[in-house]
Amino acid sequence: MIGLILMALGLALVVEGLVLALAPSRIEEALAFLASLSPEQRRLIGLGALATGVLLVGLAGRLGA
Repeated sequence: MIGLILMALGLALVVEGLVLALAPSRIEEALAFLASLSPEQRRLIGLGALATGVLLVGLAGRLGA
């Protein structure tokens, strides 16, 4: 179980690192875009990302990952 959590954290760091390494200026644009949204819109985006993540984790669990 701990190994799976470490793997998930590692994969998240890999994705974050790739984004920062390959497109650092796009991060600034994305942050500016997020800052222009209302708190409610940011909350809905966050809830959508959360729901998608939960679904992907559940799917991975069912597939035996």
